[in-house]
Amino acid sequence: MNNLKKIGLTALAGSLVATSVAVAGEMSVSGAASMKLSNNSNSAAGKTVGMSNQLNFAGSGELDNGMTVSLAFELDQGDGSGTGPFDNHSVSVSSDSMGSLTVHGHGGSNAASALDTTAAGDLWDNSLGLTTGAAGLAPKGAASGNNLVVYTLPELADGMSVSASYASDLENNEGSTAFGLTYTGMEGLTVSLGQGNDNSTVGVDIEQTVMSASYAFGSFTVGYSNNDYDHTTAANDQETTSYNVAYTLSDSLSLSYGMTDIDNSGDTAEVEVTGATVSYTSGGMTVTGTSISADNVDGSSTGTDNDNTYWKLAASFAF
Repeated sequence: MNNLKKIGLTALAGSLVATSVAVAGEMSVSGAASMKLSNNSNSAAGKTVGMSNQLNFAGSGELDNGMTVSLAFELDQGDGSGTGPFDNHSVSVSSDSMGSLTVHGHGGSNAASALDTTAAGDLWDNSLGLTTGAAGLAPKGAASGNNLVVYTLPELADGMSVSASYASDLENNEGSTAFGLTYTGMEGLTVSLGQGNDNSTVGVDIEQTVMSASYAFGSFTVGYSNNDYDHTTAANDQETTSYNVAYTLSDSLSLSYGMTDIDNSGDTAEVEVTGATVSYTSGGMTVTGTSISADNVDGSSTGTDNDNTYWKLAASFAF
């Protein structure tokens, strides 16, 4: 490289640094906390008292070229990672013409897994004893998490959102990809479709396909979702189907009833989870009561401890 090129690159780098320093941005802090009382029929702990808390820092600023840079950072002491109070964090750059590009340093969801919340609101995720992982009984998905890039296209049509993602893999350097699309162009209707894979393990090919739809009419909302997980080892295949009906009595009070079936290949019985939730919101406080019943949580029709019930009373606060 000749000296002129070196001088030009040095000047360009200096201008970029100067621009990033000169751009004014804003930071905001929001928080959430909750307290709960719960009971699990398969737990020797009996009634359990718990709490959770988190702080979310968000900042953004507009560059001279019209693009917006945003930073998000979460402090969550109970994140379970064992690394202390730091949890999800990401940085993104966006504009109306190019869409948005987000890099998740920790805790990101790929373009398909971002859509895989079950219609019933993940009732299974309530300490019911469902194991996770490739051979687990809990719903499974494509590669997400740390070092994930998600690109969301600018709006292609009214109510149409399209995104794609790439997760870097440390084991085989192949990478895992996913795409997702959501349509909300008809009043009351939301339809989503996503597909992703997981190539993080050499010799293992995993594919996830997500479909969901919900429709709101009057005070009622009905929903359906299906999550199909295809693994190289057929015994690890899984299909999760969920339904939900919600009724809004007022701006503050709502009721819902949902069910989720988790069919794991190789098991002798489907995991069947049903639950009802009542929720009351006033100001920044939400009080929720949940009652859940699960059958065959060990995937066996003959297990000695394969049914479970769970209830929870919780108060959450946003500030």
